[in-house]
Amino acid sequence: MDPSKVKVPPMKNLTIDNITENTVKINSQHDDPRLQYVMERLVSHMHDFARETRLSTKEWMAGIEFLTAVGQICSDVRQEFILLSDILGLSLLVDSIDHPKPAHSTEGSVLGPFHSHEAELMPNGTAMSHDPQGEPCLVLCNVKDITGNPIPDVKIDIWETDSSGHYDVQYADREGPDGRGVMKSDADGSFWFNAIKPVPYPIPHDGPVGQLLKLLHRHPYRPSHMHFMFEKEGYDHLITALYLRGDPYETSDAVFGVKDSLIVDLDTVDEATAKKYDVKPGTALLKRDFILVSEKETNELREKRALEALAKLGRKVKLYNGLPVPDVD
Repeated sequence: MDPSKVKVPPMKNLTIDNITENTVKINSQHDDPRLQYVMERLVSHMHDFARETRLSTKEWMAGIEFLTAVGQICSDVRQEFILLSDILGLSLLVDSIDHPKPAHSTEGSVLGPFHSHEAELMPNGTAMSHDPQGEPCLVLCNVKDITGNPIPDVKIDIWETDSSGHYDVQYADREGPDGRGVMKSDADGSFWFNAIKPVPYPIPHDGPVGQLLKLLHRHPYRPSHMHFMFEKEGYDHLITALYLRGDPYETSDAVFGVKDSLIVDLDTVDEATAKKYDVKPGTALLKRDFILVSEKETNELREKRALEALAKLGRKVKLYNGLPVPDVD
């Protein structure tokens, strides 16, 4: 940008007391009210954090070096920044704000750092995992709206670890996707596949996020679960997971993903079900109905809750593209 075309307010002799208002001022020379609001709040909270903690130069540099290391370890198959967001509770917080769920719909959970876009489209009955050490698990699901009607042709991403607690992308010598797939719900809203029984596992803790967990005396483990992501035009995007009841990490998930409504019990396949789905009797059985919410209903609920939450904070706001900005009129 040509500096001669930028109107910069005069700034010098900046101090602890006036640096924040001047930073906000110079960041507000554009016409996007949402960007102005986000940057004003970000700068204000960040500066208040430094003032309240009396942040030292040594601590500031440690933070810079930590974030640098987080970026350096990221790759096409490892997203350390998502992992950092997860262990700080930010991922779940943002999902809960942006995708509010009305009663009786399926709650969301964290995406995690190991979703990929290379999974293949699977027909019903496909074996998603080829791990010979995994305990077979038949998964029978339905997708419905909040009135109980089936939703056909929903795109469903599914992914889980192998029996050792590793995702396919964690293997340098892998030949292709495994333990993951993409499905479409049938005309009656159903989809089913063969997987393996989920197992608990540690999130990657050989990098800066793992070092932070160690400093905080926190373990890196996640309870046994299977990821699901649902997409269809007209419906709110749902990222969720199902967690096995009784897992030793059910109440101490390193990334805060477990909710009571997402905890499931495994059953076993009886003779009739075994014959219908061509699996062995006694196989582990996971059954679940997923309830999606319309995009319209989600947008209305998000806007309502945003206005209520900010009113409680004493902030006068209005909505701009569905998101709050200061109401200065």
